[in-house]
Amino acid sequence: MAKLYFRYGAMGSAKTLNLLAVAYNYEQQGKRVILIKPSIDTRFGADVIRSRAGLDRRADILVTPDTTLDMARFEGIDCVIVDECQFLSEYLVQQLRNITVDLNIPVICYGLRTNFMTRLFEGSKRLMEVADSIEEVKTTCAFCNRKAVFNIKLRNGNACVQGDEIELGDEALYKPICCRCFEERIGKDNPLRTSPETGSPQS
Repeated sequence: MAKLYFRYGAMGSAKTLNLLAVAYNYEQQGKRVILIKPSIDTRFGADVIRSRAGLDRRADILVTPDTTLDMARFEGIDCVIVDECQFLSEYLVQQLRNITVDLNIPVICYGLRTNFMTRLFEGSKRLMEVADSIEEVKTTCAFCNRKAVFNIKLRNGNACVQGDEIELGDEALYKPICCRCFEERIGKDNPLRTSPETGSPQS
């Protein structure tokens, strides 16, 4: 049976570049791929998948949280590749899971694991639960040489702990960060040191 892959990494870890390379390699072998992208990501255009290295291509399918995928669309396809999978709904992730089981087509999902408050996105959470293979795409912290494990939101250079979970931006808004640098910059509202029940600092 084909596998469902979740390849996650912090901001700037070249996830999309990796995605585009995988799609290119399939097509160089004469194989057919379908690229899926959440419609909420309009940073580069409604259907454009673009890496920070400047490479891009158009998505074949745009999805919203309640999209029902047409399984007939995947006949003869060798691989399904998904960008920004953290923005998928649980419903979409389960359909991707079904593609691997019912159609025997591998599905490779790229995205963030957690938001700027260190909590799993909906799509990432479901992928952590049901993916066959979970792989980290690694990068270093923007402030030191340790491995980045979180994403920090910055406004005017200062850590921001308020706001919507989904606020699309670029390097000026989010940075990859290690746990130590995250704690140093986040200060008293550190989600790693507050009680989940009360929101107050742990004693």
